[in-house]
Amino acid sequence: MQKLVIAGGGQAGFALAAKARSLCPDSEITLICEEPDLPYQRPPLSKKYLRNEMAREQLYLRPEGYYADQGITLIRGHSARKIDRDAKRLLLLDNQAFAYDQLALTTGARPRRLPPAVGGDLPGVYYLRNVQDVDRMAPEFRAGRRVLVIGGGYIGLEAAAVAANSDLSVTLVEMAPRILQRVAAPETSDFFRTLHRTRGVDIREGIGLDRLERDKTITARFSDGTAQEVDFVIVGIGIEPNDALARDAGLPCDGGIVVDKYGRTSDRNIWAAGDCTRLPYRENMIRLESVQNAIDQAEAVAANMLGQETDYVPNPWFWSDQFDVKLQIAGLNTGYDRVVVRQAARGGQSNWYFQGERLLAVDAMNDPRGYMIGKRLIEAGRSPEQAQVSDPDADLKALL
Repeated sequence: MQKLVIAGGGQAGFALAAKARSLCPDSEITLICEEPDLPYQRPPLSKKYLRNEMAREQLYLRPEGYYADQGITLIRGHSARKIDRDAKRLLLLDNQAFAYDQLALTTGARPRRLPPAVGGDLPGVYYLRNVQDVDRMAPEFRAGRRVLVIGGGYIGLEAAAVAANSDLSVTLVEMAPRILQRVAAPETSDFFRTLHRTRGVDIREGIGLDRLERDKTITARFSDGTAQEVDFVIVGIGIEPNDALARDAGLPCDGGIVVDKYGRTSDRNIWAAGDCTRLPYRENMIRLESVQNAIDQAEAVAANMLGQETDYVPNPWFWSDQFDVKLQIAGLNTGYDRVVVRQAARGGQSNWYFQGERLLAVDAMNDPRGYMIGKRLIEAGRSPEQAQVSDPDADLKALL
């Protein structure tokens, strides 16, 4: 019997607890959640839940009775304060202490915030990460109201799409020269810029925020000298890993908790999984912000905590829903030097990233077939002929 303690009750924490229980019926498993809710899925928060198309209970990964049935001790509404590595204890803010044989950190990430000096803490300024954030924001979504979205990444674009579909007047500003600049090629940026503008979203690129001021409404002042009055603001400028608990315990952190190929930290009894980690991928150390990585890495870590030594090799894939477009991404495009565009049926498109002749990643917009084929090729380490990819009459299946 081992005492397994998991700090963090998000997707990774739940997946790790469930996998550990399936592998070891006799272990003591404690799952500590900072939020008062049962562990829940986050992707619907900015979509169906915000639109009131999904009840709170439908977010939950399992009903409350599941944890008792599985013998998982669930601690809700409590935050971890300190790891006592010598005594092998995890201390909470209320001074509860949990002894462990193996400790897993699945502490996730938090939204990057605007500084208070520029109005980041004003009433009517919202950040989107947890269910409480959405509950506070939801009453603002009334037809005819004006919203400013700050940030042209996937979080900001998804929020802008929901707002536009709710008949709000939407302005989105992005400080970089183009939306999605950090994560996608210009061809993908062009696709989503056109999509949003045709749906009424006012996208302004290359414009920074100087400050927000509040009277009865909010006035946003921009770097180009213009100003705009809005009713509320959504900030989507990225996330930061919650690695303070590990860092304070003396564990190596570098924009995330550094783990090896097994998911283990520099302490042989402490592991980490999910958005909070920096993990090996090919020749680099990376952070993968995705639900699938959180699940897959957590399940691998659960097995390794219990004695296996199996390398975790991520197969990165992501998705985003905006208006009537489903974006599916396979692979990582880091280091690409060419993008091959393939037109698909009914206005769909896929952008294929190559480094030389090597296929790195695919962005597929309403092109599930392109996504599926690209994903299988990347996972197999195979690269298609670029001329075949760009030919819309070529049979993609033949690339396999």
